[in-house]
Amino acid sequence: MDTIQIGEISVTWLTGGRSNLDGGAMFGVVPKPLWSRKYEYNEQNQIPLRTDPILLQTKDGNMLIDSGIGNDKMSDKMKRNQGVTAESAVSESLSKLGLTPQDIHIVLMTHLHFDHASGLTKKENGQLTSVFPNARIYVSEVEWNEMRGPNIRSRNTYWRENWEPIVNQVQTFQKDIRITEQVRMVHTGGHSDGHAIVLVQDKEEILLHLGDLLPTHAHQNVLWVMAYDDYPMTSISQKQQWISYGVEQKAWFTFYHDYYYRAVKWDREGVLTEKVEAEGNKKPL
Repeated sequence: MDTIQIGEISVTWLTGGRSNLDGGAMFGVVPKPLWSRKYEYNEQNQIPLRTDPILLQTKDGNMLIDSGIGNDKMSDKMKRNQGVTAESAVSESLSKLGLTPQDIHIVLMTHLHFDHASGLTKKENGQLTSVFPNARIYVSEVEWNEMRGPNIRSRNTYWRENWEPIVNQVQTFQKDIRITEQVRMVHTGGHSDGHAIVLVQDKEEILLHLGDLLPTHAHQNVLWVMAYDDYPMTSISQKQQWISYGVEQKAWFTFYHDYYYRAVKWDREGVLTEKVEAEGNKKPL
């Protein structure tokens, strides 16, 4: 499994699922001749993506950033529409590290769209139950409220089966929250109204996880936002702020969806200076 160190914090990518989504949707109004220079696509104009949770092994316990695409939540038709080629194997990934889902103490949810939140629950003996029963689940208050009362647009991605079994585990926040001395969450909006990002710091090392504001390395340009974003101008302004901050701090930018890179660093000119490639998926030249 792919891993980096942030000070004394071990950061490991688990296997949360694979999909192929329409490149035009993933890059919004950006013309294909531009985005296709940066990201591979197939004959159906789909780009390969992951839905891989990030495990943080900290002095205060084991934390996950997002939960994966889950298992047995989608019909065959939806799998075809979403280009799903593999569902979650988070438990198997944890097992390789000598852990179980019961060993997860905190889950940090950037937002609750189905591809990020479906791994929170599972079917067991015909009943829906929590995958991480011993964890506190942090999510912005705005996101949690919309999850339980979606509008006509968002109801297709905020699923009742992803929140009902975890109600007693959820802890919400408004603008920002310090989870521990090393970990902080900040509400940004943009991709969804309640979207949040995660900042991790230990010693002089910083990890900045921008969630679906920066779904892949190819979305580095602040104007390149997804058609899925509910509030694209908010996404743009938040990307301006946080990418600039991350560059100045020499932070690792980490990804949940990127097929090729787990983490990167950019300099002030936007040049890639360091990278962690996903095992077995080298970016084509």
